Amino acid sequence: MLRMKRTSRWLMLAGVLAVLAVLGYRHWQGPVLPAYRLSATTLLRNVVATGRVVSVARAQVGSEITGVVAERRVEEGQRVKAGDVLLTLRSDEFQARRSEALSELDQLRRARWPQAQARLRQAEAQLAQARREADRRKVLAASQAIPREAQEQAANALATALADEEQARLEAARLAPGGTEEAVLRERLAAADAALSKTVLRAGFDGTVLVKAVEAGDLVQPGQVLFELARDGGVEVLVPLDERNLGVLRVGQSAVCIADAYPDDSFRATVKRIAPSVDPMRGTVDVRLDIEAPPPYLRDDLTVTATISTGRRENAIAVPNDSLFESRGRTAVAMAVRNGIVERVPVALGLKGLVMTEVTSGLRAGDLVLNRNDVEPGTRVRVTDLAPPAARPPDGDVSAMFQ
Repeated sequence: MLRMKRTSRWLMLAGVLAVLAVLGYRHWQGPVLPAYRLSATTLLRNVVATGRVVSVARAQVGSEITGVVAERRVEEGQRVKAGDVLLTLRSDEFQARRSEALSELDQLRRARWPQAQARLRQAEAQLAQARREADRRKVLAASQAIPREAQEQAANALATALADEEQARLEAARLAPGGTEEAVLRERLAAADAALSKTVLRAGFDGTVLVKAVEAGDLVQPGQVLFELARDGGVEVLVPLDERNLGVLRVGQSAVCIADAYPDDSFRATVKRIAPSVDPMRGTVDVRLDIEAPPPYLRDDLTVTATISTGRRENAIAVPNDSLFESRGRTAVAMAVRNGIVERVPVALGLKGLVMTEVTSGLRAGDLVLNRNDVEPGTRVRVTDLAPPAARPPDGDVSAMFQ
């Protein structure tokens, strides 16, 4: 009986020692912490943003004169050819100005010019008579047949006749065909024709009416947009991107676009132009994408989500951004776990994204990295695998993702 009690005590003591040994070993191994396991993969860096489909060329059309709309001849979505009438303005006043200018031209040819010629002939005849009288009195005065005052009167009459003849000659020249009066009247007629032509608003090119902002009876003024036309010749995607992405954008980069109205279909595009300036109010820069093969359902102002590929690395070591600390430009620090011990590892960075960043040196495939930096280097830890983040970035941000 005594022997059984001793055996039981020894077994209990052995169990306690075993538990203590296990606990001690666990304590020696350190706490359990989550960590990312790194692997070599293909890393893509994308910029995702929402834009809209726009025509390559769009024009806002308005009237050059103030007037009342008599008739609007087009509707939204209607195709037009260059020269097609978009609307007409009431033209009574301009028609009256044109008729007045034509009437004055006709009166010049039929009445004013012949009258000027007649006045010139009369002035020439009076001048000839005044010269003869002045010569006659000069002879008589030389023989003292008439007083000197009579000779002076004849000389004054000659001077007056000369002035009248000169005035009649200038008037006849002004009213003659091709003269200044006819030029003024023809300019007035041309101005009336030009004003009359502005009462008809025409399309300047082949295209489609996108917007109409006028109805018959409306009073329109210069500077007011009445129509918006899209020129034939293709469409493109206009994407306003956050200015933070300027550093990774380049002309020629490829993009995949999906229209919100057709989520099951996608089409490819290429960065064609990056605006030279930034919108100071929104902090965005406009990027235009050239569509390689526009699908038939595209139309102006259709909302599109564009994913622009700004970088690609094969066999890259991608590290979640929440595992990189003390980041300064192209360098950072990672807390790696090697052989169960935490190490502080300086790393060099490559492609940067909102979620993942490429590490070009300092880490290798198979390494474990913590997503916290409050663990002292040299500490023994145990790790559990943590799934890498794969959240979609907010609209307009850069993402780095696996393929």
